[in-house]
Amino acid sequence: MVEPEHSELSIRRQCELLGIPRGKYYYKPKETSKKEDRELFILMEILAVLRDRPFYGYRKIAHALSHLNVTRKQVRRIMRKAGLRAIYPGKNLSRPRRGAAKYPYLLKDKTIWLPNQLWASDITYIRLSSGTVYLVSIIDVYSRKILSFRVSNTMDAEFCVAALEEAILNYGIPCIFNTDQGSQFSSDAFLSILKDYDIQISMDGKNRALDNIYVERFWRSLKYEDIYLKDYQSMRELKEGVARYIHFYNSERFHESLSYETPDSIYASKFSVGELEDVA
Repeated sequence: MVEPEHSELSIRRQCELLGIPRGKYYYKPKETSKKEDRELFILMEILAVLRDRPFYGYRKIAHALSHLNVTRKQVRRIMRKAGLRAIYPGKNLSRPRRGAAKYPYLLKDKTIWLPNQLWASDITYIRLSSGTVYLVSIIDVYSRKILSFRVSNTMDAEFCVAALEEAILNYGIPCIFNTDQGSQFSSDAFLSILKDYDIQISMDGKNRALDNIYVERFWRSLKYEDIYLKDYQSMRELKEGVARYIHFYNSERFHESLSYETPDSIYASKFSVGELEDVA
């Protein structure tokens, strides 16, 4: 558009008439170096890995790209530069309520050998396009059966209470109920239900991060096998999707820890719904 050899108009005047900065005319794009080309190539490979394995951190990605002779340090630097990170738990949802009563941990050296002997519960968070929502579930530890769940866009105790009431209504009364010391589980509304049914209350203490490992394993399975793959956009979609997955998890998904049986079959084999056994 600009003619450097124009007989009447200077380059400056031509730029003014065209409405472009004169510096733009003189700008010469910088050629990328071999190093930059190499980093761009590695970034494309990292993105390809994350599309299939969004939960991989830089260590696993570096291992997956070992055929490219990349190092962990190199992968970490490129990921940081591009603003990439793995999907991982970030929020602490286990903060105790100020002044809440603390209960002892009752599961040390205890053998769990029947359904409804021990239930456990935990909360996780899920990001939707509209914001963060919270999911609570209740599990029968012996059978690994998910007894109930609730989704909420607030962190009050109400959705935890609703999940507990549904589980008791459908499956009877457990002997022990174990949770962390989070404010929802230490709330008066939640604890009063456990006390009304004479359910023993057990709470994880410090340095007992693995006490709720069965619920944590369920969270991992749910997120990696369903939520991260489906990318739910609304609360309604999420609730329907979680309900479908729990049905699959309880009745169809084979569990290695259960000798490839399903939670439904294990729960039904030793316990009739609604029957209370004094197994504490």
